[in-house]
Amino acid sequence: MTPEPFLVIKGLSSAYVTRPWGVFGKKEVKPVLDHVDLEIGRGEIFGLVGESGCGKTTLAKCVLGLIDYQGEVIINGRRREKKSSPKSRKERALEVQAVFQNPGGCLNPAKTIGWILEEPLRAHGLGSSAERQTRVDQMLDLVGLDASYKTRKPREISSGQKQRVAIGAALMLSPGLIVADEPVSALDVSVAAQILNLFRSLNKQLNLSLLFISHNMELVSYLCDRVAVMRGGRVSDGGASLSPGLRQP
Repeated sequence: MTPEPFLVIKGLSSAYVTRPWGVFGKKEVKPVLDHVDLEIGRGEIFGLVGESGCGKTTLAKCVLGLIDYQGEVIINGRRREKKSSPKSRKERALEVQAVFQNPGGCLNPAKTIGWILEEPLRAHGLGSSAERQTRVDQMLDLVGLDASYKTRKPREISSGQKQRVAIGAALMLSPGLIVADEPVSALDVSVAAQILNLFRSLNKQLNLSLLFISHNMELVSYLCDRVAVMRGGRVSDGGASLSPGLRQP
């Protein structure tokens, strides 16, 4: 019996409302996503590729519940609300988290790494102070950093280390799916390779599903099990499997 997919997207559409002539101008509706269908299995690394402006990031925001949409988003067997609200986003955060392109932009520069990693647990009221600290130590080890990083601030670490912290923060609530939107495009080639290998290791250790969004087909072929191509807000293939010759061992 085939396991139920972790993420199912059915007929997903979304549009932005703009005022090209300023605040007093007429509203214009700009369609971005046009009836997108996708499925991501449990423990699967799924690649989504396409040129800039094709709707990849908008799709990610819909999955994360950050913007409103039409259609269905089913996460871990549960249909999620179309309207974005603080309550629905908080519920969704327990199952889906994000890793973005610029790690420095999503880390509070005034706080320590330990504080940043503990914050998701505090926000959801999970665990005692001691239990949260233990979880922080475990997460630092999982993403390849040691306990000394707890007292450092983002400005004191490299871009690659910041991305490791961002990945660790995304994993603190033990989600089943990570949405990674261009997570290595701002990194040097050697550092990017380390982050890709970290994603692969986390996928194996945690049976973690991953939606990996990129414009770089070489990265997708290195990391992903299946890939879909997006053009003009539509997915041309619901997810073609990569051959063993394309995906690296």
